[in-house]
Formats: sequence, C-alpha cells, structure tokens
Amino acid sequence: MTPTSQTRPAAPATEEQRGAVDAAVGALRSGARSWTHLTLEQRARLFERVRDTVVETADEWVDVASTSKGLDAAHPLRGEEWLSGPYAVLGAIDGYVASLRALAKGASPLDGVRTDAAPGGRLRARVFPAAPLDRLLLSGFTGEVWFRPGTTLPAARADAGLGQRHPTREATVGLVLGAGNITSIPVLDVMYELLAENRVSILKVNPTQDALVPVFERALAPLIEPGFLRIVRGGGDVGAALTQHPDITHVHITGSATTFDAIVWGTGDEAAERKRENRPLLTSPITAELGGVSPIIIVPGVWTDADIAYQASHVATMRLHNSGHNCISGQVVILSRDWPQRDAFMTALRAAMAAAPERPVWYPRSDEKLAAAASAYPDAEWTADHTRAIVDVGPGEDATAVETTEYFAPVLGVVELEGNGQEFLDAAVAHANARLVGTLGANVLIDPDTEAALGAGFERAIADLRYGGIAINTWTGIVFATPILTWGAFPGGTLDDVSSGIGVVHNTLLLDHVERSIMRGPFRPFPRSIGGRTRFSVLPKPPWFVDSRTSTPVAEGLTRWHMSHSVGGLVVTLAKAMRS
Repeated sequence: MTPTSQTRPAAPATEEQRGAVDAAVGALRSGARSWTHLTLEQRARLFERVRDTVVETADEWVDVASTSKGLDAAHPLRGEEWLSGPYAVLGAIDGYVASLRALAKGASPLDGVRTDAAPGGRLRARVFPAAPLDRLLLSGFTGEVWFRPGTTLPAARADAGLGQRHPTREATVGLVLGAGNITSIPVLDVMYELLAENRVSILKVNPTQDALVPVFERALAPLIEPGFLRIVRGGGDVGAALTQHPDITHVHITGSATTFDAIVWGTGDEAAERKRENRPLLTSPITAELGGVSPIIIVPGVWTDADIAYQASHVATMRLHNSGHNCISGQVVILSRDWPQRDAFMTALRAAMAAAPERPVWYPRSDEKLAAAASAYPDAEWTADHTRAIVDVGPGEDATAVETTEYFAPVLGVVELEGNGQEFLDAAVAHANARLVGTLGANVLIDPDTEAALGAGFERAIADLRYGGIAINTWTGIVFATPILTWGAFPGGTLDDVSSGIGVVHNTLLLDHVERSIMRGPFRPFPRSIGGRTRFSVLPKPPWFVDSRTSTPVAEGLTRWHMSHSVGGLVVTLAKAMRS
C-alpha cells in the first residue's frame, strides 16, 4: 500500500471533528459491553444478518466501486469489483459463522481439517477446499495454513477460535484505518477485529472510498445498530485524533510502512529522536498490513507455446489487476538468463502487458510513481499511453529502485539470475528474501514436470521463502480472496522495523500460531489440464485474468452463487466460464 492523505501529517482536528470522534467512541464503549453479553450462537445469527445486508447492497457496492475507479458499465474489468468486494466478504462471513457454530458446540474450528508435516518441523493444515463445491468453483486449487515451527497439533486445535474461545471476556474499542484500494479490505478488517479479538471498531475510511460509505453503512447495519461499529470519514486530521484518543485500545492499519511510521513515531526530526529513544508517539498496540515488492519467480522448464502465452497473461494479471494499485501486485519477475525460452516468454509478456484492456491509473499520486520509474529507468518499455512499463534490468544494471520501491502502479520489473533447476530456484528464493522490500506475498510459476523432478527440494525452497502468503501457479490475490486462509506479513515485524506488517487478518478458522498461507493452482487450464502430471482442473482461463473474455459475467455469477446458492445460476455461470 502507499500513503494517502488520511495519514499524512495534517493540521489538528477541529472542535467539531473531535466532538464527532468522541461521540462515535462513546457509542462503541456501550457497544463493547453489549457484545460481551452475546452468546456464540447469537453472534453467528448476527453475522447471518450481516450476510443478508451485504447481499442486498452487492449490486450498488460494485457499481459505486467501479464508477469511482473509472470503469463504466461496459468496461470488461468490472468483474474485479465483484470478486474483490462482495465475493470475498460473503466467503468470510460464511467461514466465520461455521467457526462460531463449531465453538458453540464445544468443538474446534480445526476439527475435520486434514493436517500433516511441512518442511522445517512445521505443522500444516490443509484448509481448502473447505466444502465439496469449492472443488468446482476453484477446481484444481488447494490451500494450506502453515503454523510456526514447534506448534503441535493439540496446541493448534486448542487455541483455534482466538477471542471466541473466551466470549465473555471484556470487549474493547479499536480503530481500523481502512485501505483505499480494495473495497473488501476495511470490511474484512472490522470483522476480524470483532471476532479474533472481541474488539468493536471505529472504521476510518480512506478518502478514496468516501463514496462507498453509504453502502458500507447499509451493508454493515447489523453491526452499527448495536454499537459494534462506527464509520467516519476524514483526512489526516481525523486519523491523528483517533490514533491519540485515550479510549482507543488498539490500532489496525492497511497502508504503507511510511504511514505506519508516521503513526507510531511521528514525522521529521521528532520521529528520528523518538526512534532513537524508543519513545513511540502511539502508546496503543498496533497491527498492520503494509504491502511490499512481490516477486514472481519463474522456474525454468520445458513449456509449450500455449504455456508461455497463458503464463505471460498470468503475470500481466498479477501486475495490472486494479491498475496495479494492490499491495500484492507482482512487481519483480525473477527469470533465469540460462532458460532457453527466456526470450519467447519476454516477447509474450510484452504482448500481454500491451494488449490488456486499458483503464485509468486512478490511485492518488500514481503519476508521481510512474514518473519516478521513468526517471530511474529511462530505457523502460512503455505502453497503454505511457501508463504501463516493463523494466527489463540487464546484467550489470542497477535493479535497486524496482526492487525496493513499491510503485503501486503498473510498473513491472524483470531481473535475471543464472542457473536452472534447483540451483536457480534456491538463488531466486535467496534473492527475493534479501533484495526485495517486504514479506507480504510471493508468486512461483513452475511446470509440473519440473516440480516433480525437484521433489522435496521444491518444498524446501518454498519453506525458505520468507513471505506470509505464497501462491504456486496462481496469484497471491487469490490467497487474499480466499478468507479461510490467513493474510498478513511473514512473522517478525516490529515497531521500529515493520517490513510488511504485524499480525494477520481473514483467517476464518481463527487459528493461532500462524506463520504463512499457501495456495496452489493448476499450471495449465482446462482442457490442457487433462493428462500427465498436470494438476487437473475443469476451469479454463480464470475470471480474474485481465484478458478473460467473460470476466465480468463470471465474476458476478460466482458472487451470486454465494448470495443465493442457485444451482441454475451456477450452471449458467460455469457455461460462460468455458468461453473465457
């Protein structure tokens, strides 16, 4: 994420603004007491009511979000707003309700989930598919949660449930500083705070999402009415007043490390002095999701022409989804200079980046990021009216800027290492860990024959990747959008060196001791997913690909399946998916 006006240094809040903040926090204090008296079954029913109101507002939600990003009614990429908005929220609600009902019966949310050993003395829970229909809706995809080394299965089971293991424990009041790019993020963060921590929230929306506030107020009305949530607008002045409010016991932010530091330490010389003396400006605990520079490691193998074209489109999607305004946009492709198909892949990647539907680069200050990339790399290849760049960093050239600047815009870097097979993969993992800023998400593309040949060496390399979300033959955006998985930085962030953040969100099983989540997908789509070592899938090109011809109707149809569970509607949607 990048800093926005909501957390830049600002003038003090006005008396009127402080009064509004005080009133909101006062209502939440009362709501916190009410939350403590709800049973687990009552909380499950409450979230079912939230589900109903999200369904009622879904169409308006998508329309307002699309319009605010410059996507008119006919734009082929409006489907992104279905999947990254109501779809993700409905999936989370269903997961949380299931966990609440399991806990209400005295069970663990981990009951029935297959577990086994992962490399490095880790316990792994194979949490996805979670239901039989998941095998159809995301055919060929599997998801895992890895616990921190040393976590035992009895401990994982006993601690699953987090705050809902102690529902009568006193609830507190927290602040959620919402993201400005993906519309489900603030909603998912508020729900996680309530269930994982028994913490009611005041949600400060990012100014980029002001237009969605009326939608959020209706979608989340069952949480607002009893005082479990309040939503406020405003800039940095309101944000500063909230972070320093004496009744706020915790802060959660989705943003950038720069924004985080401004909240925790202040700005300028004062911040530097506070850091030296370990005197944070913020006295409340804070968790955060802060983005970074995500790698796309391409393991060399023998690919068909169709493989090259498909995976080039895949990489373009990782960079261009939401016009690159994602904390998990793939930003640096790591290639082998010894791969015989390197040039063919780069030709296909240039074509895919250029051919994807044009759209506004809409996020505040994106023009500055594009200008910075042009200045650092004057030989970059630009397309789409100079709004998309490929920075192919040659041998001996400096990759520092593209590896350490989260551009949050359509800038894709390419760096090369030597080697093939395990030698290359180990070098690529070490390079990503050491040279790329952040630990939020990493992507790995590998053909099934090469993966089989590497065997245990491949799994060991994945274990060595120090990222909180890892996507193998898919994109980390799908880790984000599958809320049974956890989402957050690799453990280790601190107040004075936060990297990509502290803590996790989503996590509908409410698991403790988590290290990372991994999603694995099919290397080839249907029908090329049939036969050989290829992971079978009935899905053709997924609807989140930027060049999918049926992206919007399929994304809408999948969301409507979650809304109504209409079998007839699902059949129609899957038929459209086959034409993607």
